[in-house]
Amino acid sequence: MINSGFLLTTLLNTSPPILCTAETITFGLIYFREVMRNILLRTGLLALILTAATSIFAQPKKVVADKIVGKVGDRIILSSDIFNAISDIKRQGGQLPDNPECILMEGELIKKALVIQAEKDSLPVSDDEIDALLDNQIRGFIQQYGSKEVLEEVAGKTIYQMKEDFKIPFKEKKLAEAMRGKIVDNIKITPNEVKDYWNTIPKDSLPFYESEIELGKIVIFPKASRDIESYTAKQLNDIKRQIEVGGKKFEQMAKLYTQDPGSKETGGQYNINRNDKFWDPVFISTAFKLKEGQISSVVKSKFGLHIIQLVSRAGDDAVVRHILMIPEVTDDEIGEAKAKLDSVQQLLTNNKMQFGEAVSKFSDEEESKFTGGMQQSRNSGSYLAIDELDKEIFPLLKTLKPGQYSKPQSYTDERGKKGVRIVYLRTRTEPHRENLKDDYNRVATRSLEEKKQNTLEKWFATHISNYYIFIDPDFQNCTQLDTWKQQALVSK
Repeated sequence: MINSGFLLTTLLNTSPPILCTAETITFGLIYFREVMRNILLRTGLLALILTAATSIFAQPKKVVADKIVGKVGDRIILSSDIFNAISDIKRQGGQLPDNPECILMEGELIKKALVIQAEKDSLPVSDDEIDALLDNQIRGFIQQYGSKEVLEEVAGKTIYQMKEDFKIPFKEKKLAEAMRGKIVDNIKITPNEVKDYWNTIPKDSLPFYESEIELGKIVIFPKASRDIESYTAKQLNDIKRQIEVGGKKFEQMAKLYTQDPGSKETGGQYNINRNDKFWDPVFISTAFKLKEGQISSVVKSKFGLHIIQLVSRAGDDAVVRHILMIPEVTDDEIGEAKAKLDSVQQLLTNNKMQFGEAVSKFSDEEESKFTGGMQQSRNSGSYLAIDELDKEIFPLLKTLKPGQYSKPQSYTDERGKKGVRIVYLRTRTEPHRENLKDDYNRVATRSLEEKKQNTLEKWFATHISNYYIFIDPDFQNCTQLDTWKQQALVSK
């Protein structure tokens, strides 16, 4: 069995790697879960880095001299994979456990074994899928650094070379994910198993939760009058003339006039891709019709009115600048929206319409329609901590009881857009120790994860003998690797 002090790793569904200005890129961060079974705080490793550290930058010096420190089958683990990852985690502010090199080595061994098994089982990971991931990653890098040219200068490599460097680590990550999924994705948990798991937890070790709420919203964004929209368009056209005729620079005018907080400091600049669903369709369509250096006429998107300049374009990728101006909404439009939502609130209060139905029919907030109008927490759950709420909601919550709807409230969102909303308080928890009644989903999630980890442990216990293992003597003091070291002796 794998050392009981260190549970097998789960494959992290982390976001793409972050580009660093130093010599390495780390394809994930370690994290820990304290396993509650016989005692709540039994030390247990749930997750490790399962993706290799890959350098895309010229390295004037390495952290250590590179050498092979581990092998699973024909898959090698380099010293730089381990120690550059440690340096990168420190650089990104991550907390390191004791003996991080041992833990990272275990993660690499596990990943390599999963990759080999995935290939044996012919699990499908297509080249098109990897290419799409690579394209998405490079777009993220370009957006972070401002342009393809700056990225290539920092990396000391071309975009093509970077993609080639990333190809194998990305494929290994996807293969390891696919294999882990094959092992554990069909595992389910029953209410009796949750209860049995709960009964093993020492009651004096239960976590304490502050008050949390489940909150829904119906939002209307009032439309400005035609006269005000026309006046705003004239302002943008005047700015366009100053750039095209008066010699003003687009980026300077953007810093002065744009109402887009996300690009004000960068002179209105964004890196966009034709296929990215994040962007407004009108914005994307207009940008890709322009020639380099050309400025569009005034266009209207869901965010307001824009003029757009195409800076450069390479296939489906482009660098653009824009100036956004939001036509001012008057008290008359706000009042009309409040009157409409007041009628909706009456329908809800009198149980003549369900909240989800009202969201679908009346809400202008697109993202909330995918969640039935319910606001999502930082960890994508439905329960929100108080510090996750905007300050304008607090006065409404003081008078609302669970199941009630607020009166319409006007507010301004983070993009500076004026709106009117109804707030629905579905539930509110009091500060409490964890219990099955209020926290069943939390307990069930932990119980399911532990069941998956136990399944992974058993899988490795029966499969580890199938692999050739080599571990460098530098790691002989890592007790986490005892099972692997035993197999390494057999493999000699």
